[in-house]
Parts: sequence; structure tokens; C-alpha cells
Amino acid sequence: MRFGILVFPGTWSEQDCYHAITATLDQPADLLWHKDQNTSLGDYDCLILPGGFSYGDYLRAGAIASLSPIMGPIKEYSDRGGLVLGICNGFQILCESGLLPGVLLPNVHLEYRCQWTNLRVERDDTPFSCASSKGDVLRIPISHGEGNYYAHEDVLEDLEKNGQVVFRYASPDGVVAPQDNPNGSLNNIAGVMNDRGNVLGMMPHPERCFEELLGGTDGALVFRSLFDSFQARVA
Repeated sequence: MRFGILVFPGTWSEQDCYHAITATLDQPADLLWHKDQNTSLGDYDCLILPGGFSYGDYLRAGAIASLSPIMGPIKEYSDRGGLVLGICNGFQILCESGLLPGVLLPNVHLEYRCQWTNLRVERDDTPFSCASSKGDVLRIPISHGEGNYYAHEDVLEDLEKNGQVVFRYASPDGVVAPQDNPNGSLNNIAGVMNDRGNVLGMMPHPERCFEELLGGTDGALVFRSLFDSFQARVA
């Protein structure tokens, strides 16, 4: 399985994602500069938009990056069913570009939060969560100032009805409650996918907890899910 990891001016999680994929999955990965229009995205089985502060978060987080030359090919790639994972700033870029519904607002307390969070797995039949079981609680850190997920009431209703919420902030025992919401996201949403199920955005950083040295390994389950779903399709 071959991964392509996008690099925008100001992103900094691309090397962490690269190491997680090559070390955890032992799969090839390439770093793709956002202005390289000659890259054939069809050569990749999954694209990752990593975390960071693309363009310094000017205007809005992810707003300028969403206009980068490579975003057009990424939209075509996703329209063909290609897997796309956006992490933190990558989630913001996907929302700004219209690949995912909703928007990421400043944290409700207006504080930057870098801390461990607990995510309840809402679905285990997606390419991003199939290595887990529904109801599992994953311990994955966040690091953001604009992770407050918001969508209009009708959009939010459709997301819930269609099962597009994949991860939700919860307590260590899986109870979803306001006190376990680190940023004010509606319905404690931590990760949401498009209606086709091939594009996911999540604010927590799985690439920061894929080996014991980092304090936990739950993040590896996200990457393992991508690999397992790919293997199932190939088989």
C-alpha cells in the first residue's frame, strides 16, 4: 500500500506521519509538495493531509491551503473513491475545501490545548476504524487552537443519521459528556467522514501515539485500519 503525504508551507506533522507509516506498517510513503501538479495521485492508495499551521493559519485555519494547486487533483482523487485522511490542520483544510462538511472554529475556551483525549469509536466498518471495535475507547492526543467542530443543524442531523461521525470525545470508559469535550465541538465530534465514506477528518493526532516510546499505541489502529481495508479490497 502506497501513501502520499501532502506538505504545505507551515505543516510539521508530515515527518511524524511518514515515520508512523513506514515504521508501523512497513509501507512506502512519499512527501508531496502542494505545488507539484505533475504528481500522479493515482499512484497512491491513500493520501494524508497532516497537521501543522499551513500558511500560518492566516484568514482561517486551512483556508489558504484549500486553494493550493494540488487540492483540485485531490478532489478528483476522492471523487474516484481514493482514501483521504486529514489530521488536525488537514481536517481544517478538508472542511475549507468542501471535501468534508462543517468547519473548525476556535476552541470554545479560546485556549490552545495540547493534551491526551479519549475517543469512542462510533463505527468499526470504515477504512479508518475497522481495526477497532465499535465502542472501543482510543487514547489519542490533540494539539490545536481551532478544533471546535461546527455544522448547521440540518447538516449535523444528516451526519448523525447517516453515521458519518466516526470518533467522538468521551470519558475513559466511553461515556460522552460535556466535561470530556476539549474544544466545544458539537456532539463531541472528534472525527467525521464524507457521505461516501472515503474521506475522514479528525482533530486528534494518531501519528503521535503509534509506539510505546510516545506514551501509547492507540494511534496505530487508525493506520492499521487503512492497511487492513486496503488488503481486503485487494483480496
